[in-house]
Amino acid sequence: KVVVGDQDGVVTCFGIKKGEAVPVFKTLPGQKISRLELGGALNTPQEKIFVAIGSEVRGFTKRGKQFLSFETNLTESIKAMYISGADLFLCASYIYNHYCDCKDQHYFLSGDKINDVLCLPVDKVKSITPVLACQDRVLRVLQGSNLLYEVELPGPPTVLALSNGNGGDSGEEIVYGTSDGKLGLTQITGTKAIPRWEIGNEKKRGGILCIDSFDILGDGVKELLVGRDDGMIEIYNFESADDPVLRHDYALSESIASIQGGCVGKDGYDEILAATYSGWLTGLTTEPVHREGGSGEELKLSQEMQSKISSLRNELEQLQIKVLQEREKYQQSSQCSTAVSSVPAFSVNDKFTLNRDDASYSLILEVQTAIDNVLVQSDVPLDLLDVDKNSAVVSFSSCDFEPNSNFLLATYRCQANTTRLELKVRSIEGQYGTLQAYITPRIQPKTCQVHQYQIKPLSLHQRTHSIDQDRPMNTLMLKGQFSFAEIHSWVVFCLPEVPEKTPAGECITFYFQNTFLGTQLETTYRKGEGYFKSDNISTISILKDVLSKEATKRKINLNISYDVNEDSVRHTLQLIHPKLEYQQLLAKKIHLIDALRELQVHEGNVDFLLPKYRSILEEADQLLEEYKRQPAHLERLYGMITDLFIDKFKFKGTNVKTKVPLLLEILDGCDQDGLIAFFDAA
Repeated sequence: KVVVGDQDGVVTCFGIKKGEAVPVFKTLPGQKISRLELGGALNTPQEKIFVAIGSEVRGFTKRGKQFLSFETNLTESIKAMYISGADLFLCASYIYNHYCDCKDQHYFLSGDKINDVLCLPVDKVKSITPVLACQDRVLRVLQGSNLLYEVELPGPPTVLALSNGNGGDSGEEIVYGTSDGKLGLTQITGTKAIPRWEIGNEKKRGGILCIDSFDILGDGVKELLVGRDDGMIEIYNFESADDPVLRHDYALSESIASIQGGCVGKDGYDEILAATYSGWLTGLTTEPVHREGGSGEELKLSQEMQSKISSLRNELEQLQIKVLQEREKYQQSSQCSTAVSSVPAFSVNDKFTLNRDDASYSLILEVQTAIDNVLVQSDVPLDLLDVDKNSAVVSFSSCDFEPNSNFLLATYRCQANTTRLELKVRSIEGQYGTLQAYITPRIQPKTCQVHQYQIKPLSLHQRTHSIDQDRPMNTLMLKGQFSFAEIHSWVVFCLPEVPEKTPAGECITFYFQNTFLGTQLETTYRKGEGYFKSDNISTISILKDVLSKEATKRKINLNISYDVNEDSVRHTLQLIHPKLEYQQLLAKKIHLIDALRELQVHEGNVDFLLPKYRSILEEADQLLEEYKRQPAHLERLYGMITDLFIDKFKFKGTNVKTKVPLLLEILDGCDQDGLIAFFDAA
C-alpha cells in the first residue's frame, strides 16, 4: 500500500492490482500537507499515518480512521516532522519542539532556518538525541533543550535520514543531502561527530530533496535511494564498506518530492516509488519487461499490456470530452451579463541560489501545470548564462539603461509540457536591486504571477565556516547610536545567506568567501559598533558606501573609520591574475578559430600548422562551448581590476578615473609585474 499527502490537504491511500490503482481511503481536502510520516510503537510495523497541516498534527489508521488531532503551540506552520514511538519532533522555521504523548517536553531556538529533523534510534543509542539540519551549513545536535554540539557541513543540508534506515550498527550514523547536491554520512557520537564519507556533485546535478534506504538490487545490502530537484533518481550501492558507488540513475522532468523503496505493483518484484512536484507518482520496477522481437521492429505486446493501453485510451478520451464541456460552460458563463471572471490560482516552487563552482545564481521555477512563457526583468546589470538542460527559446528586448529602469529584459518561451525552467544569471558586486520573473502558465484565462529576487550589494559572497587569518586584511569600523537589530538588518541587506532573524546574544560573527575571486570577509558586530575585515579593498568600499547610505536613510549618525593594508591590493591582484590570463588566452583562441577553419578548408589538411594551432582546431567545439557558457567573464575581470584601482586611491582621497584607459592598455598586455608596478606608481 502507498499513502500520499498532497498540497490540497488530501491524504490518499491506495494499492495496485493488475496494474490499476485501487483506493483504500481518501480524506477531504483542506490546508496543504507539509509533512507525512509513518509511526507506531517501537519495534512494531510502522503503520500509523501522521500528517502535518499548518500547526496541527493528525493521525490516521491504515484504514483511514482519524485517531489524533493535535493542535501544537507553534505560531508558524510545521516545516519538518519526525516520529519515534511516542515521541514527536516538530520544527517551524527557527523553532524546534519535542512532545511525548502530545505533552510538551523540550524547546530550542535555532540560529538559522531548520530544514529537517530526526532523532537517533532510542533502542540503540539509549537516549533521545535529536539532530537539526540548518540552513547555515550546520547540523545541530541537541540534548533536551540544549545544544550539545554543531557539525559543519560542505553545503546547506536539506534532508536527513538514518543510515541503512536504522542508523547503522551503532545507531549513530546519519546520511545528509545538501541543496548544492552533495551527499554525506556522519556518525553522531555523544561528544562529537565523525565524518565517514562525502560525495561531491561532480555531474552538476540538482539539490537533494529526499533519501531512502532499501535493498532494491536484492544483494542483501540496502542501497541508498536519492531524489534531486532536477528530476534525477539515483541508486547508490555499497560495494566496498567505505564509499557508496552510483549504480543506476533515472531522469524525470520534475523535482522529486519524495522517494521510497518497497513492493507495490507485483509480488516478488520490488520498486522505487517517486512522487514529483506536480503530483505524479512514478514506479521503477525490478520486474523484467519481456519483449519478443517479431518481423522487423514490430513488438508483440502481452494481452495484459494491450488491455491496459486500451483502458488508458478510453480514460484519455473521456477526460478530453470533459475538458471540452467545461471549456464551453466557462465560455458561456463568461459572456453572460452577470459574468464574473475568476483568476485561476497556481502555485510556483522557486529556488534562487548562488553556485560556488561558477559564481552564478540559479533560478529554478517549477509550476504544477505547463509553463507558457517567463519574462525576466532586472533593474541591475546581469549576465544571462547558458543552461544545458534548458530547452526554452530565449529572446532579448532592448533596454534604455536609464537609472532605476531596465538593464535586462528577456523572454523564455517554453516547449509544450515544460513544467520546470532553470535560468542562470551572474551579478556584479556593488550593483544591487531586484530581479523579477513574470510566470505565465498554459491555463485559461491567461494569468501571470510575479516573483521577486533581491540582488544584494555583495551578491557573490557565500557563507563559510572559517577564513584564513594570515591574509593581509583591510578593516572598516562603524560606531554610532544603532541597535543590534538595526546593524543586523543592514548586514542582511548587504550579504546573502544571513538569517533575517536577529541572532540571540549580544555579538555575532559571520565569515564569507567571494565565489568569483576567492577573497574573504569577516563581519563582527554588536549594539553601537561593527567591524568588517576583508583582503579585498573593493568589498570594504562597497560596504562603506551601502552602510552609510542605509544609516542616512534612518537618520543615524555614523562614525566611520578604516584601516587599509597596502599589501592586500597586491594579494588580490595575484588572486585575479591566473583567471585573467586564462580568459585572455581563451579569447585569443576563439578569435583564431574561424581563420584556422578557413585554412583547413582551403588546404585540405593542417599538418603544416604548429602543434598549438592544431590543438586549437581539435578543441574548437569545447572552447566555443566554454566561451558561450561564460560570455562576459573577461569584461567582469577587467571591471574588478578597475574597481580595485579606483577603490585603492579613493581611500587615500585621490580620484584616478583619468588613468583608467592607461590601466586597460596594461591589462591587454597581460603582464602581472607591469600591472602591480602601475598600481604602486599611480
